[in-house]
Amino acid sequence: MHKKRFFYIKDLLSMATPIIMGNLGFIMIGVGDVIVAGRHSTETLAAISLATAITNCILMFGIGILVSTSALLSNYRGMGKDISKYFYPSIKFAMLLAGMTSIIILLAIPFIDKLGFEANLVPIIKDYFFITAFATFGGYLHCVTKEYLQAFEIVVFPNLVTIFCIFLNLFLNIIFVFGWKYIPGMGAIGLAMASLVVRYFMGIVLLLYCYIKTNTKKYKEFNYYKDLVKIGLPASLAIVIEFVGFNIIAIVMGRVSGIYAAAHNILLTITNVTFMLPLAISNAVSVKVGYSNGAKYIESLKAYAGRGLAVSVGFMSITALMFALFPRFLVGLFTPDENLINVCVPIVYVLACFQVFDGLQITLAGIFKGLRQTKIVMFSNLVSYWLLAFPIGYILAFYYKFNLKGFWIGILFSSVVLCTIMLLLLRKKFCEMRK
Repeated sequence: MHKKRFFYIKDLLSMATPIIMGNLGFIMIGVGDVIVAGRHSTETLAAISLATAITNCILMFGIGILVSTSALLSNYRGMGKDISKYFYPSIKFAMLLAGMTSIIILLAIPFIDKLGFEANLVPIIKDYFFITAFATFGGYLHCVTKEYLQAFEIVVFPNLVTIFCIFLNLFLNIIFVFGWKYIPGMGAIGLAMASLVVRYFMGIVLLLYCYIKTNTKKYKEFNYYKDLVKIGLPASLAIVIEFVGFNIIAIVMGRVSGIYAAAHNILLTITNVTFMLPLAISNAVSVKVGYSNGAKYIESLKAYAGRGLAVSVGFMSITALMFALFPRFLVGLFTPDENLINVCVPIVYVLACFQVFDGLQITLAGIFKGLRQTKIVMFSNLVSYWLLAFPIGYILAFYYKFNLKGFWIGILFSSVVLCTIMLLLLRKKFCEMRK
């Protein structure tokens, strides 16, 4: 029995480990942006914090649908279908979403003037929006090809590419932001240019790898798009609800002062680094549960779900302790600005408590994605972030003068409620499977 338990953990980790490295690589690309921006100036960090807070909410709608590709194709694979025929439909779908997203970002630029940001930040934010709109195609191409390969449980090469791009992005950031020889320093715009180059590089490399590694076929099937939207749309809305919930805080507090937007970006970056392991476990669980669900292997399905939750919660408990012990050190990695450090450090203690529930909720989301029950995640996120987190955070921030810390306390409370709702629904689902 103990060997069997160990098998499921080992099998999950064998798939999740390369994904963890890739996810860490992906977030380290963002960390590189924050570090270089912080070293350039607090104004630059504030501007890109506000710009990414808005653009990420727009981008995540399409990304949320595309990240359901691996779960859906894993279900198909469990049913015995040849999933290589869904390669071209997946690419076409991703590029259609990218075109729509790019147009939305461009149309949003004129509204930036009306958001009440500090006047010196507005031109930088507009330029960042413009460049990001054209980077969308590379980002979506990378996402869909990575998900397609993940459905085959091909995870090493795609994540090695991401790790390589940490250094490529950092190199380009330094060159474009500060300038070098004949290349002039472009400040915050240099960060956007570096992201554009890196996204296209990652997307094109994985596209070529798909041609080499898998037996791609031309195929059209309307039902595939229907299933992808059916699973992906609620999952996408769940991600958007969460992203907007987090990033609206940067926008609201950024109107008070740019330093709060910069602080919020640093705090999100710190949590995102540790979040990469449970996110990778979530990805692996969605594929394993998806395959087991398609093949009707109920015992394996439950085992993968339970082991995934245990690994995620265990790891995040350790990182919570690290947050509580070394808050100033962690924040100091991102900025030398003492005022910014003083804003962030008290909130890191709140993040320490948040860690455990953050790991729990993303793993639960992966389980439900594998079960093709993404509406549960969407409604749980809606209740948690918009009926609880933001209202409570707003009251604490402005009526009780907690400022940014008030919003993070609201997020912590809502994450506890979110996990409780999802655990109860998962228990109900498992009870139905016994019948």
